[in-house]
Amino acid sequence: MTMETFLQQLINGLSLGSLYALIAIGYTMVYGILRLINFAHGDIFMMAAYFTYFGIAVFFLPWYVTFIITIGLTILLGVTIERVAYRPLRDAPKTSLLISAIGVSFLLENVATYLFSGKPQAFPEFPLLTTPFFIGGLSIQPVSIVIPIVAFILMSALLFMINKTKLGMAMRAVAVDYDTAKLMGIKINGVISSTFAIGSALAAVGAILWCMKYPSVLPLMGVVPGLKCFIAAVIGGIGNVKGAVLGGLILGFSEVLMVAFFPALTGYRDAIAFVILIIILLFLPNGLLGKKQVEKV
Repeated sequence: MTMETFLQQLINGLSLGSLYALIAIGYTMVYGILRLINFAHGDIFMMAAYFTYFGIAVFFLPWYVTFIITIGLTILLGVTIERVAYRPLRDAPKTSLLISAIGVSFLLENVATYLFSGKPQAFPEFPLLTTPFFIGGLSIQPVSIVIPIVAFILMSALLFMINKTKLGMAMRAVAVDYDTAKLMGIKINGVISSTFAIGSALAAVGAILWCMKYPSVLPLMGVVPGLKCFIAAVIGGIGNVKGAVLGGLILGFSEVLMVAFFPALTGYRDAIAFVILIIILLFLPNGLLGKKQVEKV
């Protein structure tokens, strides 16, 4: 492998890893506060892709208007799911919440299949972002550069919010001790709704960027990325935002470099996530940046 090819794959890995990181943050934030694995998060990502597709290809809205509407509708969807499917079960056993999350996931997939059919839809092209430019022997799509930049900006803004604002302080308090935070006067419902809103907004941005790079939209498109992003969150230490970012980057680089170095294993690309997960959890059961948590009796 030449140095140019290696650099090409590094750029691809950074781009893919940044997408995984954006989506993984939604998993890790919800788990950090509710101890809930929101399996519907990948399907929220899928619905955001459809919102964008219909806004541009069907209603012919300008892209910037479509993006704003997509983020708004995705936030509304995420908050509605929390309000309808999760909040009534908040004091129920965790198993009930988990089953509800799985049910919401199947519901969204089947509703999308019924409404939009199972046929893949071609996502509108953005020539400015998808037409490659050349640096030496490197062929680079501008979107591959835009994705990490957007991801970095959003992640930095999120970390600032978590560490420097009252809402972020409330989120951290609820994550540490839900019951005590409630007794201290923190508005739990507002904090949890905000968490779902932020996670859904990041999933919407991730869906928009994902479709620009991989221009196909279908009802089950959120299943594999959603599962991989959940794995990324676990690898990094679920409940830790920086860990989700680290896990996403590890998965992105691993997938791309494995295919580059071992082309014969291309068919096993999706399996690499599970292999990495098993290896890391064997030595670090709480993930790379996770902290040991004691379950309350």
